[in-house]
Amino acid sequence: MKNSNMKTTSLDELTDRYIGIKGTKKRDAFDYELTLELLGEAIKQARKERNLTQQQLGELVGVKKSQISKIENSMTDARFETILKVFRALNAKINFNIELLNQNINIA
Repeated sequence: MKNSNMKTTSLDELTDRYIGIKGTKKRDAFDYELTLELLGEAIKQARKERNLTQQQLGELVGVKKSQISKIENSMTDARFETILKVFRALNAKINFNIELLNQNINIA
């Protein structure tokens, strides 16, 4: 077997190269979409772990099933208050990490 000298590239390097570096409009849009996708997936997984349907979760939160579906599938810009209600209904601990001017602020 021949030993190849393959260069490895990190995901950050690939993203910088093909999407754009952080701070550019295209990269910011990409990061925002990715965040929504991850948030929706986290909600879906937590809901399923608690054996809830979208209908049941919607009733706990006070929204329609379609709103839960849109949140889980990243098809809406749900209000922050609604997202918090969803996580509270799922009995999930919420932590936020906000980065401002190269400073990290943790909010629990």
